[in-house]
Amino acid sequence: MRIWIEGGKSMNNTLYKITKEPINVEEVTNKVVRREAGAVTTFIGTVREFTKGKRTLYLEYDAYVSMAEKKLAQIGEEIAEKWPEAKTAIIHRIGRLEISEAAVVIAVSTPHRKDAYAANEYAIERIKQIVPIWKKEHWEDGEMWIGNQLETKQYLTGRPEEEDLK
Repeated sequence: MRIWIEGGKSMNNTLYKITKEPINVEEVTNKVVRREAGAVTTFIGTVREFTKGKRTLYLEYDAYVSMAEKKLAQIGEEIAEKWPEAKTAIIHRIGRLEISEAAVVIAVSTPHRKDAYAANEYAIERIKQIVPIWKKEHWEDGEMWIGNQLETKQYLTGRPEEEDLK
């Protein structure tokens, strides 16, 4: 039973959110802490300095926010189906992010650690597959909109075309 999920929100905390503000890891983690959970895993995806041998100066993330938040909530529901005792919170940041800043924080609590680890890994993989978030990499020698999070497509205009969202 998933009593804590109601339209992607718990009592007064949003569990699935896109934000322009820096992510408070402890705040996200606290959203899933509960007495029946013996494990809480937290994944923090950060901006790395080197990608494929190129030095990154900073990234810009963008998203279709309302759709992205719905997809984050969908991932939470998928996790609850696969791991019924799991509680999940996912926050993804958009805007300009500097090296080492958190781009995404995923927190999962379960009664036992194995499920918490598995559900957390599932969440980041699904984010890359279905959530409409894209990034522009800024390097020392140029910049490029990378496109989808699987990095299989470029968005030359800086945004996906309608067919990319299907």
